[in-house]
Amino acid sequence: MDYVIEMLGITKSFPGILANDNISLQLRRGEIHALLGENGAGKSTLMSILFGLYKPDKGIIKKNGKEIQISNPNDANDYGIGMVHQHFKLVHNFTVLENIIMGVETTRRGFLKLDEARKKVVDLSHKYNLFIDPDALISDITVGMQQRVEIIKMLYRDNEILIFDEPTAMLTPQEIKELMNIMRDLAKEGKSILFITHKLDEIKQVADRCTVLQKGKYIDTLDVADTSKEKFSELMVGRKIEFTVIKDKAKTGNVVLSVKNLTVKSKHSEKPVVKNVSFNVKAGEVVCLAGIDGNGQSELVYAITGLEKVTAGAIELNGKDITKSSIRRKSNSGMSHIPEDRHKHGLILEYSLAKNLVLQSYYKKEFQTYGFLRFKEITKYANKLIEQFDIRSGQGAKTLTRSMSGGNQQKAIVAREIDKDPELLVAVQPTRGLDVGAIEYIHKQLVKQRDKNKAIFLVSLELEEVMNVSDRILVIYEGEIVADLDPKSVTMEDLGLYMSGAKREEKAV
Repeated sequence: MDYVIEMLGITKSFPGILANDNISLQLRRGEIHALLGENGAGKSTLMSILFGLYKPDKGIIKKNGKEIQISNPNDANDYGIGMVHQHFKLVHNFTVLENIIMGVETTRRGFLKLDEARKKVVDLSHKYNLFIDPDALISDITVGMQQRVEIIKMLYRDNEILIFDEPTAMLTPQEIKELMNIMRDLAKEGKSILFITHKLDEIKQVADRCTVLQKGKYIDTLDVADTSKEKFSELMVGRKIEFTVIKDKAKTGNVVLSVKNLTVKSKHSEKPVVKNVSFNVKAGEVVCLAGIDGNGQSELVYAITGLEKVTAGAIELNGKDITKSSIRRKSNSGMSHIPEDRHKHGLILEYSLAKNLVLQSYYKKEFQTYGFLRFKEITKYANKLIEQFDIRSGQGAKTLTRSMSGGNQQKAIVAREIDKDPELLVAVQPTRGLDVGAIEYIHKQLVKQRDKNKAIFLVSLELEEVMNVSDRILVIYEGEIVADLDPKSVTMEDLGLYMSGAKREEKAV
């Protein structure tokens, strides 16, 4: 068999956790090979070993049948191995173009030659429908755009073995479809793809074979065409999964969140990115904001939660004006926020898990006395949430948050925000990067909050999540609410038309 890459008997441990336990994986030339497993199953660790970010404790790597040593990402690049990481490796104060060429710059007499690089980047972005602005700063572009930069970065290096770690986590359905086509084209060109995903639909659509890991151990490698989604999910989680969200009809109460004629200007120009938006969210309902990434939903959420200033309009929480309130005051008034970018706005990665779980409550009397933190109480509280929300970490409450898998970092934020028992939960992409078991759990948590007469304002790019979880759908297009829809009576196709601006309700809220 013609294997382009073989990873044989790979073992890797970190303090308190055996991340990879004697795993073997074989990648055929020109195939798309999916890697499936729960959060913390060891998928990203295994791929990081192949990319040279970690060294295995045991095991060997072969390329085209010959053993190779990969000590760092430069070695990996020399062997034609590229990787798009789940948490992007980008320099935020550099431009898109500078990030793409970093490490493989063309220079003449010590000066950067950007013209050829720019042409190649623009050509690649057009060829693969990954339209980007080469001159934009990374800090100014959306998470979805940052992902495109990572993909172009890999294509720019002409890599032949491409590792995609959760590449669709932040893409819209249309962009996912395009990416699937790109991956198929790349495989036809003879490139070999390793594809980490939690989304079983994507595996069925695009992968030839799939290797399943569970808690750091190899379970099986299966032909995708012959294996059902249910079989995959059972192998991965070890139990049957409920794919539909079971919920009763919403029993709505008073208006909890009221947004009136809200306008938010762009950071970079006087142009508004949120234009005169008005809507309400009542107690006992899940209202979902749907839209293609970059249509003003981030700025709208930032304005509501206090991360960005409001240009005009008002925001009320339970009838009180909170438009200019501080983030802490909003939090203490009964608002919780699961942010879209967990690293930028959700966690302090150098802190322990316990400290991250009390980031918004450390000053309360149960966690401090006369300004001194009560670490025993903080640890006790953290242990309660770790158990309740199944947050997996090598050393429990004292685990460094940076060392946890992306999905478990997300669970930590969800645990912290839901445990505050808020009147209003603003949840942005709450299941981003989570496996099917964790998604099922978080959807149940959202419905449970709704049934406790709480207001849920959900922002999602996942059409299935939008249709499944919401009681009402607001569609945002170019900063305006263009439709207020009932998920029971709208089709996915219609929703897509509203999201793309092809359709608009006459009297959207």
